[in-house]
Amino acid sequence: MKKILLAFDRQKISDDMMQYILHLNNAQPIAAIGMFLPTVEMVEVPYSFGGVPAGPLYVAESEENNESLLNAEIRKFTDFCTANNIEYKVHNDFTHQVIAKIVDESRFADLLVLDNAAFYANLGAETQNDYISELLHKLECPCFMIPGVYEVPKNIIMAYDGSEQSIYALKQFSYMFPEYSKTQVLLVYFNQSKEGVPHREEMEELMSYHYFNVSIFKLKIDPAKDLDQWVRDNGASMFVAGAYSRSFFSELFHKSFVNEIVKEHKIPVFVSHK
Repeated sequence: MKKILLAFDRQKISDDMMQYILHLNNAQPIAAIGMFLPTVEMVEVPYSFGGVPAGPLYVAESEENNESLLNAEIRKFTDFCTANNIEYKVHNDFTHQVIAKIVDESRFADLLVLDNAAFYANLGAETQNDYISELLHKLECPCFMIPGVYEVPKNIIMAYDGSEQSIYALKQFSYMFPEYSKTQVLLVYFNQSKEGVPHREEMEELMSYHYFNVSIFKLKIDPAKDLDQWVRDNGASMFVAGAYSRSFFSELFHKSFVNEIVKEHKIPVFVSHK
């Protein structure tokens, strides 16, 4: 049984996320931990190293949230879980910095699920994306982001660059979701150079033990410019990447193009890093 964190807005839980955890529970029983998060406000950190502003700090609002509305959403969550035989718990003691609290929770969980289209959408698109990026960077468990309505994927697109980070993410996804073993997997090496797919034989062997239908190939496109369109052209897909790591160089390479897919809210995205 997997312990799965669900990041909900206290004002309204995501029906799409509820349908997704039902899908997960039907594949393998899970423990759904409903985290009911307060709205946040941005506070500019006045000084950092050398007096340079550190950027926004997101903290829970000081004023009390509407308790009756919160209780109604919690009841909606618990009733759904009870009706569908899903084991659950409720965590709603988010009184301090929201990101820090979620990170603490993630240390003791197998997966975080959030609706990245709705998650703190009240912050505005640009700030919302910064907030999600900051969260993904600090998380201590994999994250699965749903783009609103969840559609069972026909393809799983796995971003591969030969690095330890990308292989780690692919393995984490395989361990987490064995139910996708019969889904078409596209293991894509994004590189515009003349070199071939690194460690191709080893990757073919590894993937053959997890999936029945795997295509490994090199795609000569600029991921930062063309990846989002290429992914959408492949129909109902899911995207898997090793991104948002604590490594500066890995972050520099991955974040730009993975961010674009996350911001588009078009397909589910699985992200994992050490």
